[in-house]
Amino acid sequence: MSARDDILAACRVSRPPGDHPLPELPRFPRPAEDVLSEFQRSLAVMGGQWLRLVEGDDLAAVIRARAPNGLIRSAVPELPAFPRVDAVTRPQDLENVDIAVVRARFGVAETGSVFLSDHELQVNTIAYLAQHLVVLLDPEAIVPGIADAYLRSDFSQARYVSLMTGPSATADIEGVLIRGAQGVRSLTVIFTP
Repeated sequence: MSARDDILAACRVSRPPGDHPLPELPRFPRPAEDVLSEFQRSLAVMGGQWLRLVEGDDLAAVIRARAPNGLIRSAVPELPAFPRVDAVTRPQDLENVDIAVVRARFGVAETGSVFLSDHELQVNTIAYLAQHLVVLLDPEAIVPGIADAYLRSDFSQARYVSLMTGPSATADIEGVLIRGAQGVRSLTVIFTP
């Protein structure tokens, strides 16, 4: 029996008898607003970047231009020219990745967050070990608020979920904001269906 099994068994023994349904998640009406504009604004506030491809842009070329000589790994089928994220044998083998490209299942306008699960990331460490994260997001897949996000079944269907909002940052020391302190140095959302 593993430590995990021991902990879960102890929790089950200590659980009070009876049914304990989860509380109903409330809906919080939000003013009608362009969710894409709100998402862009919220993401920028948190230090993230976004861009829209214009007609004729080649997605691979746009991403390659961000790191001409860097290692780019992809977890999306749209970019077969880049090595796959899941081609490594150990998660720590992703430590030298300059840019990782993933697709978010959806975005949250209120916070500028993107939903990434184990399915989208393929190897969860890629979202933290890569120097820069490029996230493909369908603009039609943006929900208005964080409460709307939690009403989706995506959370209960994944083993691992992260709502990422901009690059890693800390301002613990003398209020100086440092990006990329414990994770990606930049997070760029590219809007593409």
